[in-house]
Amino acid sequence: MADHRSEGVVAAVSDIPALDRLLNADAMRASLDTYGRTQVVAALRRDLDALRQRALAGSLMRHELDAAAVAARTAAALAKTAEPRLRAVYNLTGTVLHTNLGRALLPDAAVASVLRALTSPANLEFDLDTGGRGDRDDLIDDVLCELTGAEAATVVNNNAAAVLLMLNALADRREVVVSRGELVEIGGAFRIPDIMKRAGAKLVEVGTTNRTHAADYESAIGPRTAMLMKVHCSNYAVTGFTKSVGVSEVAALAHARGLPATVDLGSGTLVDLTQFGLPKEDTVRETIAAGADLVTFSGDKLLGGPQAGLLVGRADLIRKIKKNPLKRALRVGKLTLAALEPVLNLYRAPEFLAERLTTLRLLTRPQRDIQPLAERLRGTVAHALGANYAVQAVPMFSQIGSGALPVDQLPSFGLAVRYTGSGRPGRHLDKLETMLRRLPTPVIGRIGDDALWLDLRCLEARDEAAFAAQLAEPLT
Repeated sequence: MADHRSEGVVAAVSDIPALDRLLNADAMRASLDTYGRTQVVAALRRDLDALRQRALAGSLMRHELDAAAVAARTAAALAKTAEPRLRAVYNLTGTVLHTNLGRALLPDAAVASVLRALTSPANLEFDLDTGGRGDRDDLIDDVLCELTGAEAATVVNNNAAAVLLMLNALADRREVVVSRGELVEIGGAFRIPDIMKRAGAKLVEVGTTNRTHAADYESAIGPRTAMLMKVHCSNYAVTGFTKSVGVSEVAALAHARGLPATVDLGSGTLVDLTQFGLPKEDTVRETIAAGADLVTFSGDKLLGGPQAGLLVGRADLIRKIKKNPLKRALRVGKLTLAALEPVLNLYRAPEFLAERLTTLRLLTRPQRDIQPLAERLRGTVAHALGANYAVQAVPMFSQIGSGALPVDQLPSFGLAVRYTGSGRPGRHLDKLETMLRRLPTPVIGRIGDDALWLDLRCLEARDEAAFAAQLAEPLT
């Protein structure tokens, strides 16, 4: 117990207790049991160093040296250090597949599969039939071929890696013909031309930004050409006076000259999204059927699975790709495969997909189901923010996001928060956004048009109580 007679008394350096004495104090036992001696000693030394500096400056109080006070500071410091850097957040940005927030959420079947893989040995590269070494691609090859119509498949850690591997395996020191209008930049300033350069391929641009014709591809084919490649413009749209050449026509041109036609489909989907009321997006099966010899696409976008890059297509090309040394460098581990396989299996029962695949469930959530949630939470949020903020339940638009159908919007509902006090709204909204990010489970919204928008599309019913609970007390 602190000695109240020491409160307000300035302490000298000589008053600071020794480290061993503090380690043996009863108040330190809980931290030692939780964090171990090594971490506690390191934290204590940091605290004692800070205390000495304050004592020399004349700002250290005697009561701050009590063993209980030191133990409390040490426990708090250790608890903060032990907090995971990767934390759950509430995604109220309105972007369902948000790159910075981890893109697709895994369905329950994938979560259970990953848990098993985390806690048990698994036949990652072990053939249970023969007892010999297996190929980890065998875990997903059959289902990917079934769902896409491809002859073979393989998987790496993301779609950029899939493109890099494909180009290095099939076009190293050779030419790849691509429309200038398809030289996209993806997240993090990664550009198709840069990936080609790193893969050892020489880019041959054809056409113009807005118009490319079949003759442009044909005239670019030469003795050093390795492939004709199309890149799906999944993160932007060009409108107006435009012309592009479809996969089937590019494939016909390539095949006539004995070349493969490859497609970087980007986001990639395995089903016709229009049946769920979503905008049209080319499926992998349609792309293969149109004549593409290889298709690459992402696992964690419209597919709704873990981060992965999938390559499907001709068996001879896939075999060549798998023999490339980069394949091992870019391969996925057991956790990715444990998550990917059950996600792919969900597509075998498309009638249940909108219910069981989390990403599709969020994308197809009707506005009428989100509105009651917004109306229920309006009062809770208004109470937490105080009288200087007006909170309204209003219709708004979500977006699919992360390079998937960039110009299409989904009718949604949420909360619009506006500052009504004195001073500039922007500064106060920034401060409010910061406070929401510092909640135990951070709340991530978006600021625009002098309001903080909290789109509730991605806040499901099972999370409503926990979300409301951390707003039970006023924030401002």
